[in-house]
Amino acid sequence: MTKDVDIVTFGCRLNAYESEVIRKRTAEDGLSDAVVFNTCAVTGEAVRQARQAIRKARRERPGARVIVTGCAAQIDPAAFAAMPEVDLVLGNAEKAQAGAYAPQPLAAGAEPLRVRVNDIMSVRETAGHLIDGLKDRARAYVEVQNGCDHRCTFCVIPYGRGNSRSAAAGEVVEQVRRLAAQGYQEVVLTGVDVTSWGADLPGQPTLGQLVARILKLVPELPRLRLSSIDAAEIDPDLLRCLAEEPRLMPYLHLSLQAGDDMILKRMKRRHSRADALKLVGEVRAVRPDVAFGADLIAGFPTETDEMFQNTLRLVDEAGLAFLHVFPFSPRPGTPAARMPQLARPVVKDRAARLRAAGEAGLARHLERQVGRTLMGLVERPGVARAEDFTEIAFEGPAADGAVVALSVTGHDGKRALARVPILEAAE
Repeated sequence: MTKDVDIVTFGCRLNAYESEVIRKRTAEDGLSDAVVFNTCAVTGEAVRQARQAIRKARRERPGARVIVTGCAAQIDPAAFAAMPEVDLVLGNAEKAQAGAYAPQPLAAGAEPLRVRVNDIMSVRETAGHLIDGLKDRARAYVEVQNGCDHRCTFCVIPYGRGNSRSAAAGEVVEQVRRLAAQGYQEVVLTGVDVTSWGADLPGQPTLGQLVARILKLVPELPRLRLSSIDAAEIDPDLLRCLAEEPRLMPYLHLSLQAGDDMILKRMKRRHSRADALKLVGEVRAVRPDVAFGADLIAGFPTETDEMFQNTLRLVDEAGLAFLHVFPFSPRPGTPAARMPQLARPVVKDRAARLRAAGEAGLARHLERQVGRTLMGLVERPGVARAEDFTEIAFEGPAADGAVVALSVTGHDGKRALARVPILEAAE
């Protein structure tokens, strides 16, 4: 019978990073024979999948300790504590604390505390969790920011993550330096609302200033990448870095959510359709090789067909190549959940049409790669990721985590197809 500690991760890149912090903490705390679920709350489906996985884990490992943490646990700890399969529920702040997974001393006859979840809005700091890499991942992630000060009408994440708070620039640079020393060729800066980094720090530095500082102070790092960013907050320093720093990867994943101004207003987003197109144009003007992805919600409450068409057209007008499409999912307690809802078949149909538009956009992007030589970071045998986030399938030997030159010969509609790596001349 296994005595291992398994970490099961749902959701975003930040959760993937924090799962490595959890892995480190559980080892330090001496936890064994356990399954830790790091949950996501962005959609009702994410919560449902987590609950299903918890039940399955209990069936497969009846003697293991089952611990649940993450955003879903932070927002609704009682629901997970009520599951007979769950031994302990930890909040998002508690999950990274030293001793969180160690046995708790009990007074005689006392029951163990099954829920340790504090008020996330009271958290004011983002700890500089230093890790030496991520298990089974070719690239490394660094948490530069956590929480969100905005209150989009569809989103529960601020209630799982708290208000925005930034890691100190020096701590970020030190962690990136450590990861580069471990041999990572690419580091991704991640957070809940990354472009808000620095607003709560002395002098209110910008994300662009942080990026410039990393690239200057860690010259040995070949590739620096940003996770999802808010189109309303890109700063002049970041635009300058995109224009002047080839080591900053030419890919931006935009948190757009919609392409219709009325829906954006009802979502309480801070950008307009014109703002999104202006941003895309400005970045392309200074970095022509850039590619864009976006998060889009299909079937938001009150969305008419004309409003949906505006979002659908945005995919082509902005030249989006990588879409994450979410059928609208009403989250309890959010303003959007109280708005007039669309019929589920309509929501599903619009999501399917958005995905089809995204597939067409990706195919056009891939067609432009044919005949080019792309520098790919090998994610696993036979699969690499280009600087502009294009996935490349290739044949030939290449070590995981290495950056290799690949000659693109075609595509299959989902990824580029390349010949064996072009070998560099021997030194």
